[in-house]
Amino acid sequence: MSDYATSQSNAYANFIPEVWSQKLAVSLDNSGVMMQCVNKNYEGDIAAAGDTVKIRSFGDVSVSSYTGTISSYSELTASSVDLIVDQSKAFAFKVNDIAKAQANINIVDGYIQRAKIAVDLVKDQFLLAKHVDAPADNVIGEDAAPVIITSSNIYAQFVGLAKKLKNANAITTGQTPWVVINPEIEALLLQSTEFTHASNIGDKTLREGSIGKIAGMDVLVCTNLTATTVDTDGFDGDLYYVLAGTNDAITFASSIVNVETLRDTSSFADLVRGLYVYGAKTIVPNALAKLVCTTTSYTLE
Repeated sequence: MSDYATSQSNAYANFIPEVWSQKLAVSLDNSGVMMQCVNKNYEGDIAAAGDTVKIRSFGDVSVSSYTGTISSYSELTASSVDLIVDQSKAFAFKVNDIAKAQANINIVDGYIQRAKIAVDLVKDQFLLAKHVDAPADNVIGEDAAPVIITSSNIYAQFVGLAKKLKNANAITTGQTPWVVINPEIEALLLQSTEFTHASNIGDKTLREGSIGKIAGMDVLVCTNLTATTVDTDGFDGDLYYVLAGTNDAITFASSIVNVETLRDTSSFADLVRGLYVYGAKTIVPNALAKLVCTTTSYTLE
């Protein structure tokens, strides 16, 4: 086989669906900011949207004083919740033959990265919305009276978030809690003298994408943490829901159901499309804490 024929054969091999599926699976496995903040302990086998992963939890065991005899035994109880894979996302694009022939970069890898970025955005938005699962005792601020954060008080607010998690017994030995912020809040944090930059931490392990630590929490920056405009009896303006927690709080399950390539019938091109399904469940709400805040001064109405 000539060198040209070999190169053409290799180029075509890149468009075999299994190649795309494997590459995309690797790219999406831990991608996205919020994927650093969840666990996948119950992912199991997922074939399509609508699949259910059953999560079992154990009840509490009572402890009593021992005086030489044991007179009663606790009945063991167990419960379960369902993680429903109810999110379906598809991508589809066309690669024409001329582009393949003239490309000096790997087309597959390039478009896989673009698909990954697109999926990351929707995954992060979906997982950030889990802020609603933080119990009331773990919330600082409220929609009608958000906390005004500045570079001077941001450390105290994050200490408050960490305290909420500790009081809820959410932080166990060996765990490092996380907090997710956006670039606007990051700008305030970088002016805080208490913030420890990642470059100053040395060989301590940080989550991928963490910019450092504050109040013992890994700090991750996510552009998907956008402002929410509210109009309440007390506050009218933009606020943020800053989410903190541990990886025990939210479990996530996903699967690439299918990636396939088709020959376009109306042009000289390959059509590539794929289906990605996922779902998440907050199984330990006490392992989440939330700061309802704004960066703009306001007067209560």
